[in-house]
Amino acid sequence: MPTFVYMTRCDGCGYCVDICPSDIMHIDETTRRAYNIEPNMCWECYSCVKACPHHAIDVRGYADFAPLGHSVRVDRDEERGTIAWKIKFRDGREKNFLSPITTKPWGKHIPQLADVPAPDQSMRDSQLLFNEPKYIRMDEGDLHTLEAAGLKLKEGVYY
Repeated sequence: MPTFVYMTRCDGCGYCVDICPSDIMHIDETTRRAYNIEPNMCWECYSCVKACPHHAIDVRGYADFAPLGHSVRVDRDEERGTIAWKIKFRDGREKNFLSPITTKPWGKHIPQLADVPAPDQSMRDSQLLFNEPKYIRMDEGDLHTLEAAGLKLKEGVYY
């Protein structure tokens, strides 16, 4: 169920753009409102729906099982620590779900990946990685690092 944005509620804060893992939420330069540039590529993680402070993003069901007339609304209440889902079916029935927020507060969790030990040779030789060397570039016998490739970290990326 891909997402869509109610333009009248969106103020262009950009939280959905920041949190979208597939980078398909964008801000329209003319209207300064968010929109999903590729609904078919939506991972349906609902991160943008949950992150939107204005409840401007809803979920659109697929026509084969959720025809026109239904809606899915999300209400994230940081003070109470709950997230509520309200599903309204085409025939008027409603179902409500309430669960605790299990994610960390916005911007509070920055992984310290520099503190994670590098994989040793036995981990690299593990059969669990039998199909990975060409993708993680271990095929030449060693890990390739940014420094070895002559690259630098981008500002704002934490490792």
